[in-house]
Amino acid sequence: MSYKNVYLVGTGSFFPGEPVNNDEIDGYIKPVNSKSDRIKKMILRDNGIKSRYYGIDQEGQTVFSSSSMAARSITQSLEKAGKTLDDIELLTAGTCAGDAFVPGFANMIQAELKAKPMETSSHTGICASGIQALRYASDAIETGRVSNAVVNATEFPSRLFKHTRFVEGYDVDMDSHFLRWMLSDGSGSFVLSDQPHEKNVSFKLKDIHLKSHSGDYAACMYIGHPIDDHSKSALDYPSWAEAEKNGALLLRQNVRMLPQLFEMCLHEYASLVNKGFFNPSKIDHFVTHYSSGKFRGVMKDLLNKLDIMIPEEKWFSNLENRGNMGAASIFTMLDDLLAEKDVKPGEEVLLFIPESGRFSCGFVLLEAVPPGEVEILDKKEETTEDLISKAIPPADLHLSQTDNLRKLLLNLSDVWHDFRSRVWRTPYFSKITRNELTIDDYLTWQENWIPQVREGSKWMRKAVSNLEAPFLDIKELIEHHAQEEQNDWKILFDDYRRAGGAIDDADKLNLNDGGKRLNDFMYSRANTANAVDLLGGMYIIEGTGQRIVPTMLPLVRKQLQLPANCFNFLKYHSVNDQHHIEEWLGTVEIVLSFDETGEYADKIIETAKTVADNYCKQMEEIFK
Repeated sequence: MSYKNVYLVGTGSFFPGEPVNNDEIDGYIKPVNSKSDRIKKMILRDNGIKSRYYGIDQEGQTVFSSSSMAARSITQSLEKAGKTLDDIELLTAGTCAGDAFVPGFANMIQAELKAKPMETSSHTGICASGIQALRYASDAIETGRVSNAVVNATEFPSRLFKHTRFVEGYDVDMDSHFLRWMLSDGSGSFVLSDQPHEKNVSFKLKDIHLKSHSGDYAACMYIGHPIDDHSKSALDYPSWAEAEKNGALLLRQNVRMLPQLFEMCLHEYASLVNKGFFNPSKIDHFVTHYSSGKFRGVMKDLLNKLDIMIPEEKWFSNLENRGNMGAASIFTMLDDLLAEKDVKPGEEVLLFIPESGRFSCGFVLLEAVPPGEVEILDKKEETTEDLISKAIPPADLHLSQTDNLRKLLLNLSDVWHDFRSRVWRTPYFSKITRNELTIDDYLTWQENWIPQVREGSKWMRKAVSNLEAPFLDIKELIEHHAQEEQNDWKILFDDYRRAGGAIDDADKLNLNDGGKRLNDFMYSRANTANAVDLLGGMYIIEGTGQRIVPTMLPLVRKQLQLPANCFNFLKYHSVNDQHHIEEWLGTVEIVLSFDETGEYADKIIETAKTVADNYCKQMEEIFK
């Protein structure tokens, strides 16, 4: 939904107490076992956080409640907006958890403020809950239901991390250790109005994009389940004490799933660029809630590869000095941005919010406007071609600067985004993410996959034999790739046998119906002259190895507890498919250099869609 009548006129933040540096953390949440110090050092090294805030004191006692933190940040945002509580008709709030399970957090804030009767809306989740609250309030103003609203996001996780929360005798797992050194306490607020600020620069809300991919994966960040049985709730135990004893009340992060969160979010970003939601070259401030400094490099790499990078000097985060405050982070970041930088009318600000709970992501597009200016001149609607032509040159100099390559990569990114989601929802991958995979499942997957892998180099060679001018130069490239992969099936078959597979002759393994359809399609294309569109199929196949297998491998190994030599195929592809994708890019550049009409690019995209569909059907039929 795009907006025309919503203005952000005030921001506010509240950080409890004094900043706590890395050497002082143990004074507040304290180690829980002998592993704590080693894990803390490793996590702090990766996340780049130097200080954070806690709402508890060194005895573990609460100094500021969630509601009181929220009230303080709201009061500050109202002062900056030039408004009072009496002007506000709607209060919305997002949080992981308030001070009480019920009533809703927005109601508790209203009570803390002693505010007049008004509409409230409470949103519970993790990082995206604040944007859910923002959307609710924005819609209310856009439709004219209210004229002024306050949106708050507050988090108080330190109460969960006190060493006294960890039951003596419970072997604290890495997943519950991880967040103790990641999360901080704090609150942020926005004031929204149907009119801009009379004296100061305000922000016109242009659009909000919020999408959940929770159907794709199991929970990545959660509290309320034991680590190995997500079908059981903490409420199912005879008592809270029993739930706590079994670790069901610990806040956990499945760190092995995190790469998929950023892979998903960045393809969502690329899809929005392709659809004209925003133009990377027009963004003046990219306010991004990456939860750890380690992920900043991942984001840069993927954005550069798609040639839609917002220059790094335009990025803004307060992670280093404020810490990760979940839903509150993006609110406090914008507040800090305005305190540190002179944002001028006409400048655009893009907020990026990934959530690891069950994977959601949000984007908010804002434009700074002068005081009191309601009428903003409509800008010319930009087409995909406009966006592509103005895209920022990539840091990867091996990529061509041609517009048709950028357009192709953006369109393929959309195909991949749908494919990735569908793959993770297939029965086999669902078993992996939900910690339900068995050795028999792994063997069944291998029995279906070995014959498919075996055919890969064959159809590649067939396609090479049918290449004619002007594509003779890519014969050697594809032949080299086919040669590299011709014995991959043997690696997979050896893994299968070492894992306990009963079939001793690979010739006895057959393609399932989905695999047959995929294979028939590949051969039908390979048997035609100049079937360069098969590069679209290779993009999907190699991309699976590059982007999905590295996440899949540690999850499979953890669940099956098989010897390391049962996973050689997956290990090989998680490393080498990055190299294969780079070779693919070089081949595509050659093809597109002869593609004046865009005919080859269109065929590559269509073939990618067909292969993605059949690849998924093959996966879906494994456990029929």
